[in-house]
Amino acid sequence: MTPTSPAVLATATDTHCPYCSLQCGMRLAPTPGTSAGGAPGPGLPVEVLERPDFPVNRGALCGKGRSAPALLARDVRLTGPLLRDRPGGPLRSAGWPEALDRVAAGLARTRTEHGPDAVGVFGGGGLTNEKAYLLGKFARVVLGTANIDYNGRFCMSSAAAAHRRAFGLDRGLPFPLADIPHTDCLILVGGNPAETMPPAVRYFRELRENGGTLIVVDPRRTRTAELADLHLQPRPGGDLALALGLLHLVIADGRVDHAFVAERTTGFERARESAMAHWPDRVERITGVPADRLREAARLFGGARTGMVLTARGPEQQSKGTDTVGAWIDLCLATGKAGRRYSGYGCLTGQGNGQGGREHGQKADQLPGYRSIEDPAAREHVAAVWGVDPAAIPGPGTSAYELLDGLGRPGGVRALLLAGSNPAVSAPDAGHVTERLRALDLLVVADLVLSETARLADVVLPVTQWAEEEGTTTNLEGRVILRRRALDPPEGVRSELWVLRELAARLGVPDGFPVEAERAFEELRHASAGGDADYAGISYARIAAEDGVFWPCPSEDHPGTPRLFLDRFATPDGRARFAAVTHRPAAEEPDETYPLYLTTGRVLAQYQSGAQTRRVTELNAAAPGPFVELHPRLAERLGIADGEPVAVTSRRGRAVAPARITDTIRPDTVFMPFHWAGAGRANSLTNPALDPVSRMPEFKLCAVRVEPAHPEVTS
Repeated sequence: MTPTSPAVLATATDTHCPYCSLQCGMRLAPTPGTSAGGAPGPGLPVEVLERPDFPVNRGALCGKGRSAPALLARDVRLTGPLLRDRPGGPLRSAGWPEALDRVAAGLARTRTEHGPDAVGVFGGGGLTNEKAYLLGKFARVVLGTANIDYNGRFCMSSAAAAHRRAFGLDRGLPFPLADIPHTDCLILVGGNPAETMPPAVRYFRELRENGGTLIVVDPRRTRTAELADLHLQPRPGGDLALALGLLHLVIADGRVDHAFVAERTTGFERARESAMAHWPDRVERITGVPADRLREAARLFGGARTGMVLTARGPEQQSKGTDTVGAWIDLCLATGKAGRRYSGYGCLTGQGNGQGGREHGQKADQLPGYRSIEDPAAREHVAAVWGVDPAAIPGPGTSAYELLDGLGRPGGVRALLLAGSNPAVSAPDAGHVTERLRALDLLVVADLVLSETARLADVVLPVTQWAEEEGTTTNLEGRVILRRRALDPPEGVRSELWVLRELAARLGVPDGFPVEAERAFEELRHASAGGDADYAGISYARIAAEDGVFWPCPSEDHPGTPRLFLDRFATPDGRARFAAVTHRPAAEEPDETYPLYLTTGRVLAQYQSGAQTRRVTELNAAAPGPFVELHPRLAERLGIADGEPVAVTSRRGRAVAPARITDTIRPDTVFMPFHWAGAGRANSLTNPALDPVSRMPEFKLCAVRVEPAHPEVTS
């Protein structure tokens, strides 16, 4: 970027990118012909400037961040409510009073006729903390329903469950990103930050420049794997066996830190017994990773003075994701690489507020502050803040996929309020989920664009986005940051906070839903006080002054907690707990009919379901559509040429996209990105089999067959 004049900087607003969990700092300056705070004109109202003082990205931005103002253009976003007058009829424009009256009447009617749990709420990991908090409060206080969950269940839930099981507390990273370059050895499992969060790659490059070792575990040789000193390329679903094999070798080679294990952990003996059943030759047969490469990885990590393991969706989005992450945590614990500076396990959170979104109440089993909804003390504390009887707060509801699977069925949700999510593209077995959405008596979608899910809705509510509102998010480090308002939204657009207040009033709860984000945050502080995710000492002023504040921060004179677990873990006895786990197959393995693995993921220029990025010309030019990655040997065997359309079929559906032939993928595996709807929708294929603990669906692998896509025969 070119240097910016002092005059432009004087009118710029410091804020953060609307996309991934880095929440990169940026500045928004009015474009020529507009003024700060002005409503969008026919062109783009703001331009992105570097913000080099923000410590996470130090000014660097990826293409998604640089092009984010394109989402503010009137021709790509919603600018007024839409209503459907009859099932199957077209959406038409409406005013806010009519739209809100329709929603309130429908929710009230469903609740009266079928009970409060027939009304559901589905949130999103991109919502601010304030929105997530009040969405959870609205579900429990106004609707009285247990049925609320959010799309973050599809992202970090297995890592969160394993984190809590081992350490007693879940925060994506228990240390700042700035610690990564100072560790001696880092294992990155099933993540591709070079494409999903490019500004973070500098930390991995700096690690290697400092003499550290980077090991990447991925079935594909991704852009991130190209940076590694050692790339392990297991079959999809092999991550659990791989971690246990490395733990076996660490134990067999005498690299266990027995002093750390004795002083700061429990359960090692049972974990050791499980690991010793995973000897190198067996792990090679399960994973396809040669035993000599396993030994090299165990030597590098086990022999390093400090080390980290970071997981992402690869090992987590499995029906055994919690156990898989637990096994990688075991490797850290056995080698003494946890609870110490420049060491530890962490999760690369995906969505922009995936961390904060799961802390403050839009998750089926949690209340604000990361409290269990089944804990009587937690219910009493939150009820006091809300001014309700603790007994009036519903119990735990169903997880995200289970909620979606039950839509429109007897005993399931019949009226759904959905905010900031696009499950018609992003949910597993998306064709089935789309059918369930169509089966609802009432579907209300609040979004900034007309997503594929919004197109199914009975009522569409246009809401503000990142540059048009204030609010906090919590990045993958546990750093609470502040988005600032840089301009006014279009006249027909409202904040979700305003929508919740108006709906609550229509449903008989006129108070308790502030429209001002800072007022909502002040209430959130009280509701979170004393919980695991304690924000009591965090204020907007502190966030602005300190470039973000790390939770837990229980009081205003507390410095925040950039590094967790240095003195003790958050378990009752202060010790970390080993997980005694063993390898088991995926819910669906290849067979004669479906002989290949499918794995899914993201590409550099698109984001999540693509609802936003597919509307940005620059990003579509870089990644215009779906594709199927195949190894040359597989393509030759199937008679498929590069660029030709191929059909990928699973037990759930069929997808068609052009072939992309590359030797960076295993011959027994095909890859599809999941950003697109239509014929190339990857989630038409994926398996909704759930992890028994986290309720995470098995997005990352299923059995498929691949063949040339023959044109449809027409008569």
